[in-house]
Amino acid sequence: MKFAALLGAASLVALASATAAQDTDLLVFDYPGFENPDFHVAYTEEHGASPSFSFFGDEDEAFQKIRSGFEADVSHICAGSVTKWSESGILEPWDTSKITSYAELDANLTGTDVAAGEAVYFIPTDFGSTAIAYNPEEVPAEDVASLEVFKNPAYAGRMTLPDNVDDAYALAYLATGVADWTNATDEQFEAASNWLREVHPNLRTYWTDPAELAQLLSSGEVLVSWAWNETYPTMVEEGRPIAFQREATEGSSLWLCGYVNLKDGQGNEDKAYDYLNAMLGESSVVPLLYAGYGSANKVALNAQVGLEELKAAGLEPIEVPVLAQLPMSNEARERQAETFELIKAGF
Repeated sequence: MKFAALLGAASLVALASATAAQDTDLLVFDYPGFENPDFHVAYTEEHGASPSFSFFGDEDEAFQKIRSGFEADVSHICAGSVTKWSESGILEPWDTSKITSYAELDANLTGTDVAAGEAVYFIPTDFGSTAIAYNPEEVPAEDVASLEVFKNPAYAGRMTLPDNVDDAYALAYLATGVADWTNATDEQFEAASNWLREVHPNLRTYWTDPAELAQLLSSGEVLVSWAWNETYPTMVEEGRPIAFQREATEGSSLWLCGYVNLKDGQGNEDKAYDYLNAMLGESSVVPLLYAGYGSANKVALNAQVGLEELKAAGLEPIEVPVLAQLPMSNEARERQAETFELIKAGF
């Protein structure tokens, strides 16, 4: 990628020794890959080691593990799960006065209230986009000018959607004219569900991770996909045919993830804030972008990254509707999850 040169040799040395030392005073429950020490350089510099990490495959798995008694200090989740987690009683609020760059967070990423009162249970740290990734050698640009491409019989059997309820419904809501799912009506939910049902027979598969998606696209087995932005620069760097359409007429999606403070954590609370501040620090911006993520620290991001680099990562500003995957009611999310499973099963 064009911004790869911004990472110095010291960064690569740090990455090679990612697990060389761990601070047992803080346990971070996270997706694999976020243990990268380049993402929290300030923490390591202050404490001499990275935090300890434990990993999960998806947020439902993480939620059930914590409810069953697993003890960690902070957990990385995405905004769609926040209401469920906060209402379950497993979180405690963050003290925003201890978050150095709280006032510098992108206002478009802070989401909506996720608990009663003034409590803040979720601090966004990273974001990305979901849009149409396609093979430009076999798919003309005009065919992906609309999300209706997923209904195009010319590509039946050679398309894929993520096996992720939030991403799938973000697509379906956009395709049916809804750019804010936080107040979607029953009728809008049914329209989105029916759109997914109509698309389902056209799909080759539902992809589960970016590596699988990249393989499907690289082999030519799949020509059109609803994809996270990280797939785009990865395939460009490998010289694979790939284009990323974020400006379909109906729009594209923006997802955001961050950290929650777990109530029964046994670690050092001050170090939890040190870790969060490190994730939002200036030194994390370029490493996060290189991995395919935008930093929620808007001031630091804009100071270090230009439009060309954002475009190369699939994160540039766009003029079409954007559905931000913000927190929704637990009832709405459970309904989406149950319906999505039925749709995947052919019902």
